[in-house]
Amino acid sequence: MNTIFRKSMLSVAGLAFAGGVFAGPIAAHAATPAVDAKPVAVTVQSAAPRPQGDQSRISLNDEQTANVKAIIAATKKAGLPERAAVISIATSLQESKLENLGHLGDLNDHDSLGLFQQRPSSGWGTPEQITDPAYSTTAFLKGLKQVDGWQDMALTDAAQTVQVSAYPDAYAQWEQQATDLVAQYWNS
Repeated sequence: MNTIFRKSMLSVAGLAFAGGVFAGPIAAHAATPAVDAKPVAVTVQSAAPRPQGDQSRISLNDEQTANVKAIIAATKKAGLPERAAVISIATSLQESKLENLGHLGDLNDHDSLGLFQQRPSSGWGTPEQITDPAYSTTAFLKGLKQVDGWQDMALTDAAQTVQVSAYPDAYAQWEQQATDLVAQYWNS
Protein backbone atom coordinates (compact mmCIF):
# COMPACT_ATOMS: atom_id res chain seq x y z
CA MET A 1 0.00 0.00 0.00
CA ASN A 2 1.61 3.27 -0.96
CA THR A 3 2.55 5.76 1.74
CA ILE A 4 0.24 8.56 0.65
CA PHE A 5 -2.80 6.28 0.49
CA ARG A 6 -1.94 4.76 3.88
CA LYS A 7 -1.63 8.23 5.46
CA SER A 8 -4.96 9.25 3.93
CA MET A 9 -6.66 6.16 5.33
CA LEU A 10 -5.11 6.73 8.78
CA SER A 11 -6.31 10.33 8.71
CA VAL A 12 -9.86 9.26 7.87
CA ALA A 13 -9.76 6.59 10.58
CA GLY A 14 -8.45 9.15 13.08
CA LEU A 15 -11.26 11.56 12.26
CA ALA A 16 -13.83 8.80 12.58
CA PHE A 17 -12.38 7.77 15.94
CA ALA A 18 -12.30 11.36 17.21
CA GLY A 19 -15.85 11.89 16.02
CA GLY A 20 -16.95 8.74 17.82
CA VAL A 21 -15.23 9.73 21.05
CA PHE A 22 -16.72 13.21 21.12
CA ALA A 23 -20.07 12.66 19.44
CA GLY A 24 -20.68 9.04 20.41
CA PRO A 25 -21.62 9.43 24.09
CA ILE A 26 -23.67 12.55 23.38
CA ALA A 27 -25.51 10.90 20.52
CA ALA A 28 -26.19 7.81 22.63
CA HIS A 29 -28.12 9.84 25.20
CA ALA A 30 -30.02 12.02 22.73
CA ALA A 31 -33.78 11.57 22.75
CA THR A 32 -34.19 11.02 19.03
CA PRO A 33 -36.15 8.19 17.53
CA ALA A 34 -34.28 5.43 15.73
CA VAL A 35 -33.96 5.94 12.00
CA ASP A 36 -33.93 3.17 9.45
CA ALA A 37 -30.52 4.05 8.01
CA LYS A 38 -28.98 2.52 4.96
CA PRO A 39 -25.22 2.15 4.51
CA VAL A 40 -23.56 4.82 2.44
CA ALA A 41 -20.53 4.16 0.26
CA VAL A 42 -17.65 6.51 0.87
CA THR A 43 -14.88 6.94 -1.65
CA VAL A 44 -11.51 8.00 -0.32
CA GLN A 45 -9.03 9.15 -2.91
CA SER A 46 -5.35 9.03 -2.13
CA ALA A 47 -3.94 12.47 -1.64
CA ALA A 48 -1.49 12.60 -4.52
CA PRO A 49 0.92 15.49 -4.28
CA ARG A 50 -0.28 18.57 -6.09
CA PRO A 51 1.94 19.73 -8.92
CA GLN A 52 4.04 22.74 -8.02
CA GLY A 53 3.73 25.92 -10.05
CA ASP A 54 2.75 26.40 -13.67
CA GLN A 55 2.57 23.20 -15.66
CA SER A 56 3.93 22.54 -19.15
CA ARG A 57 2.68 19.98 -21.63
CA ILE A 58 3.88 18.72 -25.00
CA SER A 59 2.35 16.42 -27.59
CA LEU A 60 4.19 13.12 -27.87
CA ASN A 61 5.17 11.29 -31.03
CA ASP A 62 5.52 7.50 -31.29
CA GLU A 63 9.18 7.52 -30.17
CA GLN A 64 8.40 9.60 -27.09
CA THR A 65 5.44 7.37 -26.21
CA ALA A 66 7.65 4.29 -26.57
CA ASN A 67 10.13 5.92 -24.18
CA VAL A 68 7.33 6.55 -21.65
CA LYS A 69 6.44 2.85 -21.85
CA ALA A 70 10.13 1.89 -21.46
CA ILE A 71 10.42 4.07 -18.34
CA ILE A 72 7.29 2.50 -16.86
CA ALA A 73 8.52 -1.04 -17.68
CA ALA A 74 11.90 -0.37 -16.04
CA THR A 75 10.15 1.07 -12.97
CA LYS A 76 7.95 -2.00 -12.64
CA LYS A 77 10.95 -4.30 -13.16
CA ALA A 78 12.73 -2.45 -10.33
CA GLY A 79 9.70 -3.13 -8.13
CA LEU A 80 9.02 0.55 -7.57
CA PRO A 81 5.62 2.27 -7.36
CA GLU A 82 3.93 4.57 -9.83
CA ARG A 83 5.35 7.64 -8.06
CA ALA A 84 8.86 6.58 -9.14
CA ALA A 85 7.65 6.42 -12.75
CA VAL A 86 6.07 9.89 -12.44
CA ILE A 87 9.36 11.33 -11.14
CA SER A 88 11.32 9.54 -13.87
CA ILE A 89 9.05 10.68 -16.70
CA ALA A 90 8.93 14.27 -15.44
CA THR A 91 12.73 14.26 -15.24
CA SER A 92 13.03 12.94 -18.78
CA LEU A 93 10.49 15.47 -20.03
CA GLN A 94 12.67 18.24 -18.62
CA GLU A 95 16.01 16.80 -19.69
CA SER A 96 15.19 15.59 -23.21
CA LYS A 97 11.45 15.97 -23.88
CA LEU A 98 11.44 12.14 -23.76
CA GLU A 99 13.79 11.92 -26.75
CA ASN A 100 16.77 9.59 -26.57
CA LEU A 101 19.36 12.22 -27.44
CA GLY A 102 22.82 11.46 -28.73
CA HIS A 103 25.70 13.89 -28.41
CA LEU A 104 24.48 17.37 -29.32
CA GLY A 105 27.86 18.85 -30.21
CA ASP A 106 28.03 22.60 -29.65
CA LEU A 107 24.42 22.62 -28.40
CA ASN A 108 25.54 20.66 -25.37
CA ASP A 109 28.06 21.97 -22.85
CA HIS A 110 29.00 18.50 -21.58
CA ASP A 111 28.82 14.86 -22.65
CA SER A 112 25.17 14.43 -21.61
CA LEU A 113 23.21 11.74 -23.46
CA GLY A 114 19.93 9.89 -23.54
CA LEU A 115 16.52 10.41 -21.96
CA PHE A 116 17.92 11.74 -18.69
CA GLN A 117 20.93 13.60 -20.11
CA GLN A 118 23.27 11.43 -18.07
CA ARG A 119 27.02 11.87 -18.48
CA PRO A 120 29.51 9.06 -19.09
CA SER A 121 32.18 11.25 -17.49
CA SER A 122 30.10 11.38 -14.29
CA GLY A 123 29.85 7.61 -14.02
CA TRP A 124 26.34 7.01 -15.36
CA GLY A 125 27.59 4.40 -17.84
CA THR A 126 28.96 4.15 -21.35
CA PRO A 127 27.37 6.16 -24.18
CA GLU A 128 25.77 2.93 -25.43
CA GLN A 129 24.30 2.18 -22.00
CA ILE A 130 23.05 5.70 -21.37
CA THR A 131 21.23 5.77 -24.71
CA ASP A 132 19.40 2.52 -23.84
CA PRO A 133 16.09 3.65 -22.25
CA ALA A 134 15.88 0.63 -19.93
CA TYR A 135 19.46 1.09 -18.70
CA SER A 136 19.22 4.86 -18.25
CA THR A 137 15.93 4.56 -16.37
CA THR A 138 17.34 1.86 -14.12
CA ALA A 139 20.38 4.07 -13.43
CA PHE A 140 18.10 7.01 -12.58
CA LEU A 141 15.95 4.82 -10.32
CA LYS A 142 19.04 3.48 -8.56
CA GLY A 143 19.93 7.07 -7.72
CA LEU A 144 16.35 7.83 -6.66
CA LYS A 145 16.25 4.86 -4.27
CA GLN A 146 19.30 6.31 -2.50
CA VAL A 147 17.40 9.52 -1.68
CA ASP A 148 15.93 9.19 1.82
CA GLY A 149 12.21 9.92 1.78
CA TRP A 150 11.93 10.39 -2.00
CA GLN A 151 8.40 8.94 -1.93
CA ASP A 152 7.11 11.89 0.09
CA MET A 153 9.27 14.65 -1.43
CA ALA A 154 8.13 17.22 -3.91
CA LEU A 155 8.89 15.83 -7.36
CA THR A 156 11.35 18.58 -8.21
CA ASP A 157 13.32 17.95 -4.99
CA ALA A 158 13.56 14.21 -5.61
CA ALA A 159 14.58 14.68 -9.25
CA GLN A 160 17.10 17.39 -8.41
CA THR A 161 18.74 15.27 -5.73
CA VAL A 162 19.45 12.60 -8.35
CA GLN A 163 20.20 14.83 -11.34
CA VAL A 164 22.02 17.80 -9.74
CA SER A 165 20.78 20.17 -12.44
CA ALA A 166 21.69 23.79 -12.96
CA TYR A 167 17.91 24.41 -13.03
CA PRO A 168 16.66 22.57 -9.92
CA ASP A 169 13.06 23.82 -10.03
CA ALA A 170 12.47 23.03 -13.71
CA TYR A 171 11.27 19.45 -13.11
CA ALA A 172 8.10 20.59 -11.33
CA GLN A 173 6.50 21.93 -14.51
CA TRP A 174 6.16 18.40 -15.93
CA GLU A 175 4.51 16.71 -12.95
CA GLN A 176 0.93 16.81 -14.25
CA GLN A 177 1.80 15.45 -17.69
CA ALA A 178 4.00 12.75 -16.14
CA THR A 179 1.19 11.80 -13.75
CA ASP A 180 -1.28 11.62 -16.65
CA LEU A 181 1.11 9.46 -18.70
CA VAL A 182 1.65 7.01 -15.85
CA ALA A 183 -2.11 6.80 -15.28
CA GLN A 184 -2.60 6.12 -18.99
CA TYR A 185 0.14 3.49 -19.50
CA TRP A 186 0.86 1.86 -16.10
CA ASN A 187 -1.65 -0.95 -16.62
CA SER A 188 -1.34 -1.31 -20.39
